[in-house]
Amino acid sequence: MGQFDGKVVLVTGAASGIGRASVRLFAGEGAQVVAADIDLDGAEQTAELVRAAGGDALAVPVDVADSAAVAEMVARTVETYGRLDVAHNNAGIMGAGADVADMDDDVWQRGIDVMLSGVFYCMKHEIPHLEAAGGGAIVNTSSGAGLIGFPGQANYVAAKHGVIGLTRSVALEVIGKGIRVNAICPGTARSRMVDEWMQGSAEAEAEIAGLHPIGRIAEPEEIAQAAVWLASPAASFVVGVALPVDGGYTVP
Repeated sequence: MGQFDGKVVLVTGAASGIGRASVRLFAGEGAQVVAADIDLDGAEQTAELVRAAGGDALAVPVDVADSAAVAEMVARTVETYGRLDVAHNNAGIMGAGADVADMDDDVWQRGIDVMLSGVFYCMKHEIPHLEAAGGGAIVNTSSGAGLIGFPGQANYVAAKHGVIGLTRSVALEVIGKGIRVNAICPGTARSRMVDEWMQGSAEAEAEIAGLHPIGRIAEPEEIAQAAVWLASPAASFVVGVALPVDGGYTVP
């Protein structure tokens, strides 16, 4: 028996990395899982990994920066499986780095639209269905950069700080409805996005790993395990936290 038997879980940013790992872990615990991503081919590959392991998964396309698209994603989830119990709002992008004075307005806005407004749209459309199911859990993906500053990434850092504030506020709004809302704050984990950032450079990987006291980059499953725990009955008294899962990166 899995701890999510009979539950329906929605994961955004599910085409690779932490999102793919989250989908597979939830499915391994018995959930019916919806893998959502702007990259539908990647989301379908994630869903197929679940099916190949004997699980039940649906892939759906979504641009989380579009409220109507998010509403459609949630509607398809409920139409297919009849309910929604857990959401892992994980979609994100790695913006082009620049100091604020040199950052293009559209680069700033895209980061905010995807990583902050996207989480708002997801929760806005998920919460009524979680309430209808009798309660549930939401886990939002912030970042270690949501807890500290980082030069040259103001759009990313501001959005991820915003996710924590949004998480805390909404957690207080909905806990009386039996819905727990929390956030994870990952350090650097292996993913397609991070691989593109490092461009295969061993020097870049060593530099990034060196920022983490643990001395390495995380595997995506190590981050996803924290999301699964926060959504699980084992975390039943955990509300409104921003949990670092960062190998010591944000330790003062």
